[in-house]
Order: sequence, then C-alpha cells, then structure tokens
Amino acid sequence: MENFINLDKNMIVNKTIGDVPVTWHDVRNDPFEIHGLYQPKTESFFHRLPMDVAAATSPAVERLSQESAGGRVRFTTDSPFIAIRATYRVVGRSSHLTLVSSAGFDLYMDDDFGSRFVKEFRMPYDMESEYEQIYQMKNRPGMHSYTINFPVHSVVESLWVGLAPEARLASPKPYRDLAPIVFYGSSIVHGTAASRPGYIYENFICRMLNMDYVNLGFSGNAKGEQVLSDYMATLPMSIFVCDYDHNAPSPEFLEETHYPIYETIRKTNPDVPYIMITRPNFYTNQNTEDTLLRRDVVMRSYLKARETGDKNVYFIDGTGFFADAQVYECTMDHIHPNDTGFMRMGETIATLIRYILEH
Repeated sequence: MENFINLDKNMIVNKTIGDVPVTWHDVRNDPFEIHGLYQPKTESFFHRLPMDVAAATSPAVERLSQESAGGRVRFTTDSPFIAIRATYRVVGRSSHLTLVSSAGFDLYMDDDFGSRFVKEFRMPYDMESEYEQIYQMKNRPGMHSYTINFPVHSVVESLWVGLAPEARLASPKPYRDLAPIVFYGSSIVHGTAASRPGYIYENFICRMLNMDYVNLGFSGNAKGEQVLSDYMATLPMSIFVCDYDHNAPSPEFLEETHYPIYETIRKTNPDVPYIMITRPNFYTNQNTEDTLLRRDVVMRSYLKARETGDKNVYFIDGTGFFADAQVYECTMDHIHPNDTGFMRMGETIATLIRYILEH
C-alpha cells in the first residue's frame, strides 16, 4: 500500500531547490549571528559544550552535548525567499518525537511586535545526512529580521542559508542588551517532545522577553556533576535556571548535588538571579510521593540559600505548571510536556524573569 505521505500534497517535501537562482551563505560568516552554541563560528560542527568539559562530565553528556538544542542563527534580509542547506553528523530519530523537532529547523520573523512563526523546514523522511528546502516569503517585501532554530536531537555539521542573488543581507534585530539566561537541566530543558524546535520552553521565554539564552539540558543525564557546574559558573549570564530534578536517580542523590550547584554558581556569580525549579508532572507521574520528596529537596536548597541572606534566589513549584482541568492535556507521555505544556512552563518562568528584571 502506498504511503499516505505521497498522497497528501501538504506532506510532500521538495528535496531540491529546483530552477530558482540561489546564493548560498555559510551561517558561520558575518553578518549572521549564532546563539546558544559553543564557539560556533570556529568549531567543525555545532555543539553546546567544550569537548573536554563534556568528556569529563560523562560519556552520555559528551554525546548529548553535540546535539544542537537551543541553537539559533539570526539575520536580516529582503530576500523574497529563504532556503536552507543542512548537513548532519547524526540524524536524530525516535519513536516518540517528531522528525521536525529532532532533526528539523523552523523559521521565525522578528520585529517590533515580537517574534512570529513563519515556517518549519521539513526534511524528507528518508533523509540520511543532508537536505535543502526553500520557502517563498509571500507578501513580505522589504527588510525583515529572522531567526532559524536548530534541531533538538541531531548533530548538525553545517548550515547554509540561501537567498536571492540580489537580496540584501544585514545583522539581525538585536536581543536585549543583557547576558544570556543559562538553563541547566533534564530532557525537558533539552526540549524532548516539543513538536518543533521553536516550541521548547526556553524559546517561548526568549521570544516573550527578547533575550538570548544557553540550553544546557541533557536528556536523562543532567546529574549535577561538579565539573559541569564549574564550567557553567564561568559563563556570562543574566539569570541561572536550575531544572534537573528529573535526572537525579533518587531524592537522596538530588539532596547531595542540588545545593552544591547553587554554591558553585554563587561563588563566581554573587549577584546573578538564581531560579530553582521542580519537575512539572506531579499529576501525571505515577510516583507522586517521589515527586513530592524531590520538591522538598529543592525547597530546602532554596530556604537554605535564603537563610544565608541571599535575596536573589527564587523557587518555582513545578507541580503548579499544569494544575487545572486540562492537566492531562499538557504531557506527551506522562513525563515530557507537549507543546501546550512547554508553553505553560515558558509563560510561568518568563513571568518570574520579567518580575526579576523589573525589580
């Protein structure tokens, strides 16, 4: 029987640009700006941690840090179309993730009214290591600033943006003049189960606040390792968000590692706002007692920090993210948020960050 993908014209992906004249631009070159990745303009592929730090943390983090979650490329152009050409070292595929999320890109237009979704860049289902795709920017004349979000669970080697030969190319609309928000945590921070890259909760926050960020989520493997805490403490940051509750093997393990991360970050960042978050799936997780024990551990870290006189530490109770009549509509698999869940997390965290910045 023929695959339904070949029967619905909206599901078909054009594998080539065709006869359209295209000038290709390597995003590692100016005026493109790349955010959320480690030295992206000089490294041989796009990744999130220095290789020595990743290797010293754990074999799993070494591999996961090579995935481009949270990476973004930004630019301004008046091209009547935008195309991409991407090559991969690893194409991420999973039974519970969309291919657009794990291996695709998506495009947003940034202006004075915010950042608006334009189009996803979908690869052919059988794509193995590279693809290209074009999108015609209908009824959008003039110069516009754009953001392309990188895949959540793939290793991208190169990305080229294709524009009309006569198109102008310039620097993007800038983020707010603040250091990035640094997010550390589990697969939820990593972005697992969002339907496309723009839906991970950090991207919601980034768009709502027009702020840069760094995604240091490592699916199943963020465990409060000291070597990684030491590295994160060296990063420029306006806010640090600690959200790795899910990855601790037990509440006891969380107790041993949670406050030391705070101490490490505080040692070199005494004035940076520090947000502690507990996991969100209280109502959908089968082991609610374990969730409450973990919440109490994080709460104790928060209270201990406050008792030292730290007025710039904050606590978000994750059990409240989805606490309403639609609680069961916010998760994909009882663990990971779906798009609705990620949006609610983003809105709640962004509300606190906005308050922090304004006070």
